[in-house]
Amino acid sequence: MKKILIFLLAMVLAAPSVNAQNKILQKAIKKEFNAKKKEYKKEGWKLFASSRSLEVALLKHYDKLEALGDNGYEIVGICAKYKSDNVGHQAAINNACNTYARNAGSHVKGRVVSDMASNGNDTSAEFDHFYAAYETLVEKEIRGEMQESYAIYKDLGNGEKTMQVFFIINEDAATKARIRAYENAMKESKAAQKYASKVSGFIKEGFEAEK
Repeated sequence: MKKILIFLLAMVLAAPSVNAQNKILQKAIKKEFNAKKKEYKKEGWKLFASSRSLEVALLKHYDKLEALGDNGYEIVGICAKYKSDNVGHQAAINNACNTYARNAGSHVKGRVVSDMASNGNDTSAEFDHFYAAYETLVEKEIRGEMQESYAIYKDLGNGEKTMQVFFIINEDAATKARIRAYENAMKESKAAQKYASKVSGFIKEGFEAEK
């Protein structure tokens, strides 16, 4: 009973601190939202393929990210120049998937090289084929896990436009996608099979996607 009372007292004392942190976070998010809204307006960005306003789309985007907490983050796909909306949108999606896959491959390569080198093992040549296969498979697997949040575009003149598509990644789902890609890439890689437990651990590690 005494332990329960101590726990409840600790929770009561901690509540003001948690509330203060939440207020600070909400204030920071509001500031970030206002800054992004002004940036979009100043640079001439418009919401793509939606009946909602850009302000509402941005608010919903922040709500989704906040709901996921540390388990969610955004990744941006870019198409620098296009004339066809469908082509530009698809190119931006491909860019986002490619960016994620490349970052996933670089993360694993960096961890493998660092770990193996520290143990006196030179496996860089053995793993080259694995890295390439893994990145290709991650790009394929991650497509089904990326939630498109909103897309913006602006006119460049001469009938050309540029587009940015924002996605929200759920790290739990992304980890499963990376594991599926790893399992398939490993089938043809003796090096990955040899160090299976270590490489599997690196695959499961979360990382911040490039923007």
